[in-house]
Amino acid sequence: MTHGATPAAQQAALRHVVVLGSPGAGSFTTAVAQAYCDEVRACGQEAEIRDLYAMGFNALLANSERPTAPDYRQPADVAAELAVLETAAVISFVYPLWVGMPPAIIKGYIDRVLGAGFEEPERRSGDRISTLRGKRLLSFSASASTRPWLEEHGQWTSIRQGIDSYLSTVFELVDGGHVHFDSIVEGVSESYVRQCLADVREVARRTCAAVLSERHARQNDARRLQLSH
Repeated sequence: MTHGATPAAQQAALRHVVVLGSPGAGSFTTAVAQAYCDEVRACGQEAEIRDLYAMGFNALLANSERPTAPDYRQPADVAAELAVLETAAVISFVYPLWVGMPPAIIKGYIDRVLGAGFEEPERRSGDRISTLRGKRLLSFSASASTRPWLEEHGQWTSIRQGIDSYLSTVFELVDGGHVHFDSIVEGVSESYVRQCLADVREVARRTCAAVLSERHARQNDARRLQLSH
């Protein structure tokens, strides 16, 4: 327990929210999400999977959800997801790549939840601070093709810049990296899958250590500020 921290800060668990976009309960990406959460819990932090397919998440952005719409309103399901994300220290996206891109349900989650009330000129001018500011963004993806092939055809750059870097910039998130597993095909060897999941657990351990260190640094800064007054 860190001396000088408020009771709420001492007791609040660091939470990881994993947004899973995979329709198969027994899929590789589902195993990735579960392995990540299991390791986070083993590190003494909290983890929750938001399984978009299992939830029946509606990926379609209605016109009334656009901030410029005269009848703008925030739907209850979006408000619920935002409430979950706001309690997280880490937000992880886990998904397969289909035709070189994330599933539509992931893009729909980004559009409807992260983009709720989003107006780009307002963000660019710095007039509005994101409620997700300072949270760590982490991504895991898998595909049948290899990463060199994705790079050769521009898809890897598109994903890293068009999703990871863009979201980190406009929502003031910390880019925690993107782990990609390639050559995930029917009949993939069990040993390869075990190695991939071991890599997931290692990333989870490093991420837990990073957010815990950041919390301690904030608490120490707060204590020094308190003592200086």
